[in-house]
Amino acid sequence: MKRISTGVEALDKALEGGIPQGSWVVVTGEPGVGKSILCIHFAYAGLKAGDPVVYVTTEQEFRDVMEQARQLGMDLSQFAVYNIAWRREPEELPEIVVIDIFGLLKVARQLTEKAKEESPEKVRRYAALSIDTLIEAINEAYDILAVAKERGTPERHVRLVIDSMSAFWVDRPVMARKYSYQLKIATHRENVTAVLTSQYAPTTRQAYGFGLEHIADGVIHMWMDEVEAVKEIRRWLIIKKMRMTSHAAKAFRVKIEPWRGIVLESV
Repeated sequence: MKRISTGVEALDKALEGGIPQGSWVVVTGEPGVGKSILCIHFAYAGLKAGDPVVYVTTEQEFRDVMEQARQLGMDLSQFAVYNIAWRREPEELPEIVVIDIFGLLKVARQLTEKAKEESPEKVRRYAALSIDTLIEAINEAYDILAVAKERGTPERHVRLVIDSMSAFWVDRPVMARKYSYQLKIATHRENVTAVLTSQYAPTTRQAYGFGLEHIADGVIHMWMDEVEAVKEIRRWLIIKKMRMTSHAAKAFRVKIEPWRGIVLESV
């Protein structure tokens, strides 16, 4: 079994060496627990290993992701980055293809124009934050990376990050399971290992819509103690499931340190 590094050494050890290649791993938790930083670790480890990365970010602009990564000791600027929102074609083969809200908007407009051409009398309008738009954008990213023999079928191992999935059903949480299945059926490949985040509401500590965890091969849950009670920030991480892996069963204390990022401590 080939395992893919998360970029966090202690977490790899807890996973018998890393995530099984081809898995979809969901990282759940409320804002501020470190989900996005774990995504950065995963992407950076891939880039260092020679894996191209497709990085979907709905939470912030990618330049902010890069600055946060730099402060944590992970310099993404040393790798060739291309944003699908840009009008110009890539000058070189990118190592990271970014899909942010502006890229999703561009793809949604392209899909709408195509729908007009195919059926002028009944036009379907695509939204930026729709599963159909996301699927099309991911396939476009594969094409840009020149890693696809056929559309959506990578030749090389690809790391896919989606931060966060909750944005695609925040107004229709009841559709979370349907959208999750639709996305996985359309984009899952043995040669793509994915890390996706799911937001939990700080008030209820429950997910915005249920279903993503059910289609996942692995679930990593992150949380923090009630700050009013403990009067400090205490973050935690536990591996709730990981297929084909005898993983650690106890929680780790999470520390986020400058120039190191996530540091896990056994308790």
